[in-house]
Amino acid sequence: MDKSKILKEILQSRKSTFPQNYSTEKIEDSVLSEILESTKYVPSHKKTYPARFKVFRGEEKDQLGNQLAKIYQETTAPETFIAKKFEDIPHKISMADTVIAICIDFSGKVPEWEEIASTAAAVENMYLTCAVNEIGCYWSTPAMIRHLGGFLGLKENQKCYGLFYMGKLKPEL
Repeated sequence: MDKSKILKEILQSRKSTFPQNYSTEKIEDSVLSEILESTKYVPSHKKTYPARFKVFRGEEKDQLGNQLAKIYQETTAPETFIAKKFEDIPHKISMADTVIAICIDFSGKVPEWEEIASTAAAVENMYLTCAVNEIGCYWSTPAMIRHLGGFLGLKENQKCYGLFYMGKLKPEL
């Protein structure tokens, strides 16, 4: 077994895949657990392990989609509000089997950039684990995440840095 070759293949297969390319098939709980487990194997200066993930599936995922649409409506000036975008927000969320809020718990023990970098490394591990398991995924950072703190129950030292969409891929035609 040539580990270098295997690693290269995994790295080359890593890509962002959007919800319109996901099937309706569910991601197995064991695969989701493996994806989340992979986030533990990242550098973390002073062992702060700042990455925090909130998993949304089923009804909770629908609530997230509705909350994002509400935030869009409340934070968009009437002259720039687009009704189709408002309707598309919960629809896009519904096309993913799982959506994970990517959050950071800033410890104050190390520079913030180090905790951001550690969290980004955790997300990259999710990308790679998804690639190995043939799960489509991508990291989205819509402006609305700045207003998700209350919905996510974040503390003052925590911040949402994006949403990680995941779904089994549609079979290629």
